[in-house]
Amino acid sequence: MARRQPDPSDSPKGSFLPFRHRHLLGIAQLNQQEIIDLLDRAEAMIPISRQRKTLPNLAGKTQINLFFENSTRTQASFEIAGKRLGATVMNMAVRTSSVAKGETLVDTAATLNAMQPDAIVVRHGSSGAVELLSQKVECAVLNAGDGAHEHPTQALLDALTIRRHKGRLNGLTVAICGDIANSRVARSNLILLGAMRARTRVIAPKSLLPRGVDQMASEVFTDMRKGLEGADVVMMLRLQNERASGKLIPSVREYYKFYGLDAEKLSHANADALVMHPGPMNRGVEIDPAIADGPQSVITQQVEMGVAVRMAVLDALLNKDADDA
Repeated sequence: MARRQPDPSDSPKGSFLPFRHRHLLGIAQLNQQEIIDLLDRAEAMIPISRQRKTLPNLAGKTQINLFFENSTRTQASFEIAGKRLGATVMNMAVRTSSVAKGETLVDTAATLNAMQPDAIVVRHGSSGAVELLSQKVECAVLNAGDGAHEHPTQALLDALTIRRHKGRLNGLTVAICGDIANSRVARSNLILLGAMRARTRVIAPKSLLPRGVDQMASEVFTDMRKGLEGADVVMMLRLQNERASGKLIPSVREYYKFYGLDAEKLSHANADALVMHPGPMNRGVEIDPAIADGPQSVITQQVEMGVAVRMAVLDALLNKDADDA
């Protein structure tokens, strides 16, 4: 798919603003210029990541990845990102740690803080848990997803992927489809895209739409075909298996019939619309395999951009002296 030239307001800059935040807990804490600056930083990291270079930016610094939920893409990309910046990276095995024996989050925070790390990357199943931990440690904390609250680096990598293909975010129509109510990915993307003045649409059955969603999205649809009309980007969300019990949707088959992305539904979007998915995908539930692997799909590129974005965020938080130089 051909890429458009970046819009001047979104194009990478030669220098970056000092990152004024101690932690990255959510997109909500960032203003538009800070979002652009992080995307520009990530843009600069792409060739470094592709060449598998190791930079000295974080040499001598320690990064702990603390994942209370299973993860493949996010944990692996944070690990690769830290190592490519020269940091010492430790993945904490929560299942075999004291946490599994009943240790509280506050006790875990105190234990890790005593080890004097420079950054802790946290994924947790409860909304607000990452912010609580950040209040108990002296190092930088990065939110790798907390409950249904936020997943800031996912939204940044999605934005970077879109910007590289479309040249801009401002003015685009982005349709987010699926389990909106329980998706931290949807929430972070809605906040970021709104800040960047994109037009956002959410598409889902009423049972999967959160209260107050009309205050976050530009438009709300329960009819997928209508929601996709004129869309520049179609972002599918994973349907969590526990939602398919019959309480929130009748059945997986019924869900795919009305909300699974296939060629017919995609035809209602713009001909050059991007197809995205944060992964892991349930093929044949949220998306037709032919669409997931088709010419409009940028799903594998989202994974690649994840490393560059996480390199950029780690560098912004832990290498502030370089910004001030």
